Amino acid sequence: MSAAPRKTAVVIGAGPGLGLSVAHRFGREGYAVALVSRSDARHARYVGSLAAAGVEAAAFVADVRDHHRALTALDAIVERFGTIDVLYYGPGAADLDAAPLPPITGITPEDVREAMEAVYPAVALVGKVLPGMVERGEGGLLFAGGLSAVMPMPALGSLAISSAALRNYALTLNAALTDQGVYAGSLIIGGLIERGDIHAHVMSRPELFGDAGIRTLDPDTIADTAWDLYTKRDRPEATFSAF
Repeated sequence: MSAAPRKTAVVIGAGPGLGLSVAHRFGREGYAVALVSRSDARHARYVGSLAAAGVEAAAFVADVRDHHRALTALDAIVERFGTIDVLYYGPGAADLDAAPLPPITGITPEDVREAMEAVYPAVALVGKVLPGMVERGEGGLLFAGGLSAVMPMPALGSLAISSAALRNYALTLNAALTDQGVYAGSLIIGGLIERGDIHAHVMSRPELFGDAGIRTLDPDTIADTAWDLYTKRDRPEATFSAF
């Protein structure tokens, strides 16, 4: 009997925190891993970490806000690995030093349009990989979003709207795909993720953020849950809160 073909997990928004933990978690299950992020500055380190764990991996450069570049990266991944069986969508903040967002009482339509720029790429990427998953009768789509999707957090302003939109997209996809072998799940995250870039940024600015870094989340725990969601398929989302 021939061995089952190797499956591939794509990590959109590969970083040192949750993205790398998701890569290792799926890699531990025998998946090849494709990492996608805006810069290749840390790719060698990520791929080396996975290789040391016995995981076949490759990295690709694309900013998800550039839809053509992102879809081209998916084409390159398919050319390299053959299929895309799991897509994890978790791009991080583009600018950690950006000015604070206006609260929900002060947002404008333009603020909402800008916030929704984090949702549009998810729809584009799903549109690229979903037909193949449906045709094969198996696959998974995982989306990482913020706690403001399920809890009123007025200070986050327009981000609360885009977070809710991404969550609703994931849950509605899951309902639509139930009988087609494809799972869609939402990871709702509230708090700093250890080892991640935002966590490092906050910890480096105690005069600005105070003790915010004390309340953290373990990315390996979240990645374990992502695997459980995908394999057990007994619920469409999981929430993690350090508050």
